[in-house]
Amino acid sequence: PGYPALSRRLGEEGKVVLRVFVEADGRPSSIEVSTGSGFSRLDQAALSAVGRWKFVPAKRGAENIGAWVLVPIIFNLRG
Repeated sequence: PGYPALSRRLGEEGKVVLRVFVEADGRPSSIEVSTGSGFSRLDQAALSAVGRWKFVPAKRGAENIGAWVLVPIIFNLRG
């Protein structure tokens, strides 16, 4: 995800863990913050980015199925 400019200037860092429901076609259909970073700008940037991602769906045998996954996003200015 893009680092929000204001968060970069203010030195905000943190880890956001998102709970995402990935549909059988790989689209994320429901995204919620499981653990916030402590900074709403970082949480929002993570939500926005993951909403545009395409995932590899879970499988049951040969069939693609929808499933919940946890997605950690780390915002680190030193990395």
